Amino acid sequence: MTLSLITHLVQSYGYYAVFTLIALESMGIPLPGETALITAALYAGTTHHLNVVALAAVATCAAVIGDNAGYWIGRTGGLRLAERYGRYVRLDRAKLKVGRYLFARHGVKVVFFGRFIAVLRTFAAFFAGVGKMRWPAFVAANAAGGLLWASFYALGAYALGDAASSVGSAITIAGYAVASVLTVTSIIVVRRSMRRLAQRAEEAFPDDEAASPAALAEACELGLAVRQLSQGGSAGGPRRRCRLVQLVDLDEELFPDNPEIPLYLP
Repeated sequence: MTLSLITHLVQSYGYYAVFTLIALESMGIPLPGETALITAALYAGTTHHLNVVALAAVATCAAVIGDNAGYWIGRTGGLRLAERYGRYVRLDRAKLKVGRYLFARHGVKVVFFGRFIAVLRTFAAFFAGVGKMRWPAFVAANAAGGLLWASFYALGAYALGDAASSVGSAITIAGYAVASVLTVTSIIVVRRSMRRLAQRAEEAFPDDEAASPAALAEACELGLAVRQLSQGGSAGGPRRRCRLVQLVDLDEELFPDNPEIPLYLP
């Protein structure tokens, strides 16, 4: 999404455009929510067609509502949803493992500070849901981070826009340039950090690799045994061909570390 399109949406739809872009980004869809907030605040400062306090409030609500939606999507859909549809929102296995690693080490701090970091702003809520973080703790960190983030960017960009209205358009252009540089720099830093974090996450959770044929065969036999026992039969019997299914809900007592594992079942 280009800056000109974002500017057009903000000028045409105002608060609605800001709310929609931020909420969808917070749910886990890679959209320029932060850029929309900065653009709207600059527009408010230069034209005064938008109220900066209302803008900050809208951005905060969008961040909190979108993050809570992302949290419950992660909590209910979990890894199954990410592995099946993650490629459509640029969420791959490496990012899932990094999210698991970060939440294991830092917990709620990821939710609070993730609002200021490009990739985490999009997926932190989903990661929190997948990790079954307690909802009250998530809401507290999420609301505090969303309020601080929205106020900082809205008031800061508004001040630049307001100064431009009295001094000249050069400040507005400088504001857009600074915002673009900060965004690009943030993306570069995050990508470099992601490579280091991916390596650490791999070392911390080495068992998340794709299953080998032997492991899949073992899982197949286990799945057959569970089904036959549940039907009152014997766990033995002739071998049967198996096909891969996405997920079968099994008791967590059988798989305490990861109940959401793919099995080969008939």
